[in-house]
Amino acid sequence: PAPAAMLFPCRGVGEVEILDRDRFDPGAPTDLETMRVVEGILAILLAGGVRPQAAAWVIDALLLYVAAYCLEESIVRQRSAHDDVAWVLDRDELLRRFTALPAETFPHTSRHAAELIAGEGHDRFDFTLTLMIDGLAHR
Repeated sequence: PAPAAMLFPCRGVGEVEILDRDRFDPGAPTDLETMRVVEGILAILLAGGVRPQAAAWVIDALLLYVAAYCLEESIVRQRSAHDDVAWVLDRDELLRRFTALPAETFPHTSRHAAELIAGEGHDRFDFTLTLMIDGLAHR
């Protein structure tokens, strides 16, 4: 399955992580539910030959990324429920705004606007998790 399907079997996983992170030093989860997740990920990484230090740090990065993604998704859902919030844009409007930027100031953004807004659902999330995990092979 795609990374998003593995990490989001139910809503709220990332929100639990967000709520717990302010009670301890970064990278040191103490909540038992979070520790169960960490234990499972650590076991998989170590079984795959990842060095213990790299595994420990990638777990922190993965949990931070998942938490940030969940927070952003939660904010978008909350704000999109209110029709009067102007910042919630559809993809076509965002494309129009990016391509309308002055090319002399934003040559890359205006030229690659379609690529910058591409992706459906969890495509970007899956890409980033895969990138992080694939990067372990080079550590």
